[in-house]
Amino acid sequence: MNGRRVIGAVDQVSYWSGKAAAWLIVALTFVVAIEVFKRYILNAPTAWIFDFNNMLYGSLFMLCGAYALALGGHVRADFIYIYMKPRMQAVMDLLLYFLFFVPGILGLIYAGYDYAALSWRIGEHSTVTAEGPPVYHFKSVIPIAGVLVMLQGLAEIVRCVECLRTGAWPSRLEDVEEIDVIETQLSRSAYVDEESRRQAMEGAHAIDEAARHRSVVDDTERQSRTP
Repeated sequence: MNGRRVIGAVDQVSYWSGKAAAWLIVALTFVVAIEVFKRYILNAPTAWIFDFNNMLYGSLFMLCGAYALALGGHVRADFIYIYMKPRMQAVMDLLLYFLFFVPGILGLIYAGYDYAALSWRIGEHSTVTAEGPPVYHFKSVIPIAGVLVMLQGLAEIVRCVECLRTGAWPSRLEDVEEIDVIETQLSRSAYVDEESRRQAMEGAHAIDEAARHRSVVDDTERQSRTP
């Protein structure tokens, strides 16, 4: 199996695990709506709902970490990085992955597993509110999320090696982005002509590409792509 196949397979795992975890936001919205109704209409608040909300949101946040990494969506300081050539970017990424990412995530998995195992052993319940719900299920999410992020991190390391070998970054998975919504709105607007729409989208795509930390599209490049 070559490097690009490894990257593609791991990207798919991260993509669909993130998609599955994203449904927790629906559950969270439903729980909050029900609690608001009970608290302010029926005057019958639920004691443990605060803990449950935290568990749902915390699980959503952690389980979508690998998805965000696969799509290059994590925040980073890139004011120097984006002006580097792809191979230099790959060298920097590799250094940062081995110096910080791998040790940090390994520590998260190790500590998270111990944390969850102890919680299961004692049948831990939340002490934040009265009648606190069990938290061992929630704490089990920590090592699981750590493993998913580590798996995607290893794919990112392979991605860096591929970039060093070929001089270009392997493609990433794509999902619906805000820029796609903008493009749809512009295409349906009766007040924007085709030329203005094309120029606006070229600029938006250039900014989006730079924001994904892989390249900067300068004016000469943009002009060369203009028919």
